[in-house]
Amino acid sequence: MKIVHFSELGSDTREEMKGARWILLEQDDIKNALSALMFAELDGVLVAVDHRKSPPEEGLWQRAVHLLLVSSSENAEEIRLKSGITKVISSDEASFEDHLW
Repeated sequence: MKIVHFSELGSDTREEMKGARWILLEQDDIKNALSALMFAELDGVLVAVDHRKSPPEEGLWQRAVHLLLVSSSENAEEIRLKSGITKVISSDEASFEDHLW
């Protein structure tokens, strides 16, 4: 399974994402990842975001996300229901790899 990290992508985002199953983002990447999120949706790449530094704010970015990691102090089920994100994990210890499918 091919996994790409947004932080490692160069200037040709779409080409570098080709064939990937997942793109992984840190919460600070979201503001710079609009094209990656758009291409992920178009090309069938699943999106995972680690948002454990602070509570996630609602936004259009959530429409493209399939897996969201949040702090253990957050209510994962409530976030899942409000955002429509497929899988929300509330854990300070979990890694992306523990929950990718």
